[in-house]
Amino acid sequence: MKSFILTIISFCLISIGTLTQTTYADNLSNEQYANVLGTYVEDGLVDYAGLKSDPEDLNNYLSQTSSVSKETFDGWTESEQLAFLINLYNAQTLDLIIGNYPVKSIKDIAKKSGGPWEQPIVNLFGDKITLNALEHEIIRKNYPEPRVHFALVCAAMGCPVLIDQAYNASTLDEQLEEQTKIFLLNKEKNSINIKQKTLMLSPIFDWFKQDFITKSGSVIEFVNPYFDNQANKKFKIKYTHYDWSLNDQASK
Repeated sequence: MKSFILTIISFCLISIGTLTQTTYADNLSNEQYANVLGTYVEDGLVDYAGLKSDPEDLNNYLSQTSSVSKETFDGWTESEQLAFLINLYNAQTLDLIIGNYPVKSIKDIAKKSGGPWEQPIVNLFGDKITLNALEHEIIRKNYPEPRVHFALVCAAMGCPVLIDQAYNASTLDEQLEEQTKIFLLNKEKNSINIKQKTLMLSPIFDWFKQDFITKSGSVIEFVNPYFDNQANKKFKIKYTHYDWSLNDQASK
């Protein structure tokens, strides 16, 4: 009987531990960071002045993400991991901006020390890494999902818009698909000219061309469904201007 009771207790502890890990992943996406987005983001633009004056929720969120161990992270599902990493990238970018605000462009930050994406500001698994390392060496390397390029926001007007909600494992596929559609149907960044057989695309499709080729065979094959399959392999691709000015509500 004693052995049976110990077995039941062990099973319950394991089950609770698993539930706690999953719930923790969701809570990281849904509490402090969600408050930040809901309060300071509107129509893809950020109230950086307001966020800088009251960064408590953002600081608390980044403190929580920095406490996540690699062991805990490895116990999450792939969707939980990717949602966590996207949120971390975007939250850390917000933190970088308010730490240097007012600024006209993220590219104005740390010009003499490698630029904003080469600063070791991301606390992850006990290490300090750069935004570039987070994006290219962790996210792109381990998660072959090109739609992530429409969720990672570099604080520029040319970027995909920052949504006013966190990314969550349970809705991640729908969120990524929605953000891809919104970005591709933004005519200032992407459009199709059927008569001239030309696609005008954001430079994102040039910079990360291989990600789209790996997923769909070509950039045209990736974007074509979002343009009602009106393009074909004979279409030319031209790239639109990328606006690096800050996605700041104050610039409206």
